[in-house]
Amino acid sequence: MRHPANMRAARLVGACCALALLWPAGALALAQPVEMAAPYEYLGWGQPQPPASVIEATGVHALTLAFILAHHGCDPEWDGERPLVGGSDEAAIDSIRAAGGEVDVSFGGWSGKKLGNACKSPAALANAYQTVIDAYSLNAIDVDVEHTEFASRKVRRRVIEALAIVQSEDPGLEISVTFGSEETGPEADGRSLIADAAAIGFMPSSWTIMPFDFGAPRTDMGHASITAVEGLERDLASAYGIAPALAYEHAGISSMNGDTDEASEVVSVEDFETMLAFAQQNHLARFTFWAVNRDRQCASGENTNEDCSGIAQSPYAFTDVVARY
Repeated sequence: MRHPANMRAARLVGACCALALLWPAGALALAQPVEMAAPYEYLGWGQPQPPASVIEATGVHALTLAFILAHHGCDPEWDGERPLVGGSDEAAIDSIRAAGGEVDVSFGGWSGKKLGNACKSPAALANAYQTVIDAYSLNAIDVDVEHTEFASRKVRRRVIEALAIVQSEDPGLEISVTFGSEETGPEADGRSLIADAAAIGFMPSSWTIMPFDFGAPRTDMGHASITAVEGLERDLASAYGIAPALAYEHAGISSMNGDTDEASEVVSVEDFETMLAFAQQNHLARFTFWAVNRDRQCASGENTNEDCSGIAQSPYAFTDVVARY
């Protein structure tokens, strides 16, 4: 069940005075929660479903479209090669909105040249983010900090400082910061990312972990994911000096449906139900997954990584769970 904005605002009132010293005025301003339940769809490979059809066929009201990367220097483009304006991606965004949906745009991911690496100052990186925000009049962005952006503290700090600039210019913008996790919670680089953000008073709408690809075999990915987000809550509460309940309201889960990148891992629809119940109980900021492209059963010859989940399922079974949040 989605919690109305006024209920969430009431829970934040008691903490506002203590938080005022931690980040700029207005940083906790509440906007329409585009990111709360917006599954990822990647239009760069395979045979993705037309995004408007996902909105029309399921209960989700928003999609997270991925990924924005660097083109020449610090210029943002889809996958670093498709233009922001006048191409198929802009047409996809227009179609989602025409269907009554909304869009969250994601930067980064694992592959390709990241803007955090290509843009050599926080101001330049903030300008790149803002270019995309302005191109589509966005209410929400996601920065998926992985690989080369995640491995370098200098680059991680550049990302955080750039997002703080963007937030100061538009306090109502929803910002999610997404990164990998161990089963016990964020690893050392993730904890460093959070600590650096807290040190400059930047709090995104959601710190979102990706609780999968743990390495060791797991048979209960639902509860393993909960253990990971419990670790995230502890790290947020400690770094920002806030109560656990408020830390959860800035925490999120981005799972993977079906077979993951680890042969020993499978995330089932039942695991998503377990995560949903936890998200509802603790009022998480975000519950999403990678990816809508894979939210269907494989047919003969289909690529599990790109086009299907690798398990027996009905079409959009995972999206339908997320839509209930």
